[in-house]
Amino acid sequence: MSCNASICWMATRKKHIRAFPTGCWSRLLIQHLIQREFGVLYDEQYVCELMRNLGFSFQKARFVSDHLDAQARRAWMHKTWPKILAQARAAGALLLFEDEASFAQWGSLGYTWAPVGQQPVVKTTGKRKGYKVFGAIDYFTGRLFYQGSTERFTAETYQAYVLGLLAQTDQPIFLIHDGAKYHTSASMREFCAAHADRLTVYQLPTYSPVFNPIEFLWKKLKKRARRHARSTEAEVRHILRAAVQEPASGSHKLGTRISRRFERSGLTEELPELRGAPVRAAEFER
Repeated sequence: MSCNASICWMATRKKHIRAFPTGCWSRLLIQHLIQREFGVLYDEQYVCELMRNLGFSFQKARFVSDHLDAQARRAWMHKTWPKILAQARAAGALLLFEDEASFAQWGSLGYTWAPVGQQPVVKTTGKRKGYKVFGAIDYFTGRLFYQGSTERFTAETYQAYVLGLLAQTDQPIFLIHDGAKYHTSASMREFCAAHADRLTVYQLPTYSPVFNPIEFLWKKLKKRARRHARSTEAEVRHILRAAVQEPASGSHKLGTRISRRFERSGLTEELPELRGAPVRAAEFER
């Protein structure tokens, strides 16, 4: 095995990094590893160049739950999901990916320029409450349905939200959500059975937020809320409206971003109906 091939092999094996008091490969560690294994001392800058030439990049790791069921995720992706998609298309249904998010109402702090010795202050309501948002994105059009409340997420509030969804359209609804307790409670199962003529519900595999395209929208909205220190109910509602109605100049529209999200998830079917699709916001109260 050549020197370069050996470096690639060692850099992708956990047993080699365990020999060091860290879980991350830095240029200094790789420099040390090369010197130890091959008796050659490379310059630090050259180590970076070498790793790039070998197909590596210096990047931030991500967390992955140790509860993941790889077999169930593969089965959902390759068997369950294609069936859901085909049935939704055949029925002319809305195919909604649903999830919830909570925005703290006591404010958020960030860095800003200010005179030395004069620390900025941000007024806050002092309420240790969150503004709760139910949201669902239609897979075919990118249309967002959301409803905000200061109440807790419960089976009752979720049922009220789904009733609002049903009232917004005459189309059948295929609803995909995670395994939260208020999604799978006995009362929710009874609710779904009572509306089975128009409502079909599917559950995502456990610990699989990457399969839900609305997750990236929540991440974007929370980042925007932190950046603007916006946390009150009215301000979060403003952010929600702006996020789905903003023009696509210099960026991809929501539908295309959903498509890209699915591509990163492994759901790689081409989605021409999403390319440049207009985005419409639908907000309703209970």
